[in-house]
Amino acid sequence: MQCIEISQPGGPEVLTLVEREAPGAGAGELLIEVVAAGVNRPDVMQRRGLYPAPPGASDLPGLEVAGVVAAVGAGVSGWQVGDRVCALTSGGGYAEYVTAPAGQCLPVPDNLDLVAAAGLPETCFTVWTNVFDRGRLQPGESLLVHGGSSGIGTTAIQIASALGATVYATAGSEAKCTACVELGASRAVNYREEDFREVLDAVTGGAGVDVILDMVGGDYINRNIQLAAVDGRIVNIAYQGGFEATINFVPVLLKRLTLTASTLRPQSAEAKAAIAASLRERVWPLLQQGSFKPVIAATFPLTEASAAHELMESSRHIGKIILQVQ
Repeated sequence: MQCIEISQPGGPEVLTLVEREAPGAGAGELLIEVVAAGVNRPDVMQRRGLYPAPPGASDLPGLEVAGVVAAVGAGVSGWQVGDRVCALTSGGGYAEYVTAPAGQCLPVPDNLDLVAAAGLPETCFTVWTNVFDRGRLQPGESLLVHGGSSGIGTTAIQIASALGATVYATAGSEAKCTACVELGASRAVNYREEDFREVLDAVTGGAGVDVILDMVGGDYINRNIQLAAVDGRIVNIAYQGGFEATINFVPVLLKRLTLTASTLRPQSAEAKAAIAASLRERVWPLLQQGSFKPVIAATFPLTEASAAHELMESSRHIGKIILQVQ
C-alpha cells in the first residue's frame, strides 16, 4: 500500500510517500480501505517529534479515517465487508489501508460522503468526552469554545447548540467569528480585537459561563477562571499558548470550579469504545437529521500531505482539513 511516513522530525517537507505492506485485521479489529483521512494538530506534533505514537500503535500519522470495510477480524460482529465506516485510530490513517478496533468504528450516515465522514471521528470523540463527559454540559447551560473555527470548535458549537446549550466562541478574524455564529454560536469574540472575558461577562450579565473548552492555555487560564460561572467546569485539551500560569485559586474555591484536562490518543480501547457508543446514541441522530455536519475547509490528495500540514499550521482554515486517499 501507499502511505505517508515521517522520515525524520521536522517541517511539513519530512512527510514522505512510501510503500509498505498493508496491515491485516487482527482479532477484534476491522481492516479499512481508506478513502479519506482527517488532518489534526496531533499529527503536526507527531511530525515535529513532540507527540510519539503510543506503544503498539503505527508510527504513521493519521488518527481518523473513513472508507469501506475490507476485512473483519475474529470476534467482530455487526460489520460486513463493504460497509461504509469511519474510525478513530491510534495512528496509521495516512495510508491506503488501516486497522482499527471495532469498538472505535462507526457507520457513515447515508447523507454523508466518505470525504466528509473522515472529519468526524477525532473531533467528535474529543468533543464528546471533554464537553459532555468531563464538562458535564447540560441543556440550558452555556459553553464557551476557544478556537471556535477549528475542526474541534466547529464540531463543539454544532453539537452543543443542537443539544440545547447556549454557545459562545472565540476566533481570530471577523470571517471566522461569522462562521461560528452561522454554526450556532450566539456570540463570537474576535480575540485579536476584544477581551473575551470582558465581552462575555457583559453578555452573561456577570453570571459567567458553565463550561469552557480551551485549547490555548497560557494567559487564557486565569481569564477562564474569572469568567467561569459558579460550579463551572474548565476543560483543557491543549496548551498552544503555554503550559504554565500563575493562578489565584481564590475564585476557584469560592465558585467551586472544576479544572480538568485530557488527551484522547493514550486512552484505552475500552474507554474509546464507550465514547463511540455515546456518539452513536446521541450525536449520530443529529448527523442523520442534518442538524450537525462536519465543516470541511480543504481537501488534498495523499501525495500533498505536506501542503495539508502547511495549511494546518497557518491557521487560515475554518473547519477540517482532509486527505483524499482513494
